[in-house]
Amino acid sequence: MDDKVNIPSALAGLTEFWSQQTVAQANGQLFKVAKGIGSTRWHKHDDQDELFVVYAGRLTIQLRDRDVELGSGDIFTVPRGVEHCPKADVEAQFLIVGLNITSNAAGGKPEMVAQP
Repeated sequence: MDDKVNIPSALAGLTEFWSQQTVAQANGQLFKVAKGIGSTRWHKHDDQDELFVVYAGRLTIQLRDRDVELGSGDIFTVPRGVEHCPKADVEAQFLIVGLNITSNAAGGKPEMVAQP
């Protein structure tokens, strides 16, 4: 079974910001790589927590009552039902973990944002 994943290679293969690619599954959780610049739409996940692990760059998780600044190596969980809006002033690369994290408008994804 070839279950080894190289995170930098998976990130390099992404062609669209705020899109997610599943790289692993464990205990019912999806592990997805993503990268972003700009911001998503405000959204929430009523059925699951959403965990962010920043691999490179800086990612701000905007919440209605505060901003959480994340740098390389930082981890943050957005509890289920909490509105949030991730944003990055420059490209951020990260891992998202959740039961069924979406990569569409309902999951906060903006209109197609291709990489330069």
